[in-house]
Amino acid sequence: MKKALVTGGAGFIGSHIVDQLIDMDVEVTVVDNESSDCHDVFYWNKLADNHVVDICEYNVIETLFDNVDIVFHLAAEARIQPSIINPLQAVKTNALGTCNVLQAAREAGVSRVIYSSTSSAYGRKNNPPQNESMRKDCLTPYSVSKTCGEELCKMYYDLYGMNTVSFRYFNVYGDRQPTRGQYATVIGLFAKQKSLGQPCTIVGDGLQRRDYTHVADVVRANILAATSDNNEISGEMFNVGTGKNYNIFDLVEMIENDHIFIPARPGEVRETLADTTKIKSLLGWQAKVDLEEWIKSQ
Repeated sequence: MKKALVTGGAGFIGSHIVDQLIDMDVEVTVVDNESSDCHDVFYWNKLADNHVVDICEYNVIETLFDNVDIVFHLAAEARIQPSIINPLQAVKTNALGTCNVLQAAREAGVSRVIYSSTSSAYGRKNNPPQNESMRKDCLTPYSVSKTCGEELCKMYYDLYGMNTVSFRYFNVYGDRQPTRGQYATVIGLFAKQKSLGQPCTIVGDGLQRRDYTHVADVVRANILAATSDNNEISGEMFNVGTGKNYNIFDLVEMIENDHIFIPARPGEVRETLADTTKIKSLLGWQAKVDLEEWIKSQ
């Protein structure tokens, strides 16, 4: 891998992938339109070739794919609740934008596209642990549009022979996690509330359980997919999670803060828990960072 392109490369997960690629002496092009309202700042690596452009503008992004070996596609309307408020924008960015990325990669002869999707595809009907063979149960415009991206990746592999890999992330946390607004990641929001002397805001009854995955483990999965010579991963989708989950009260206890309750939100599931058998088997990946140990280290 000599040259990579990262969409959403100034955001939370994407910027960590960019930094890792730069450390590996890979030439990196970054595409990000700075549209996320969950970030106080964006994380542009000065050693990358950076472009503030929108993936929905095909004619603008097309030439940026020239001579690229690997594409990491993370640009998205990436929060559940905002997609309920503005479904048109979610579908435009996550479906049309993904198709633009795949088509530009295909035209440029890119070797592999790695697509970042979401565990919200499993919805409420799939009992934990969730595995990749389960039927989708999309509850929001966000999950519908992100799984549309998965289908596009599979179609580009089946129809055009484009090498694609899709990842379903389970509640990613870590350095640079969004902390702004009511739709920030819960761990980032709780940490910020504690630093401001405010109680943690628990949505609903607090008994919902989530599989929390550290961003370093997510980056490692992406790099493994980019460098793997295992042809069995082509056209496939993989869970990226720990296989362990916590309820919201567990987080409050770890962070050691008071709490208050706020109303439940529509479109959110009761429990997520990743079955990681497939990714362990085909990519040799498993999570390394423990949530409680990370929180204690902060």
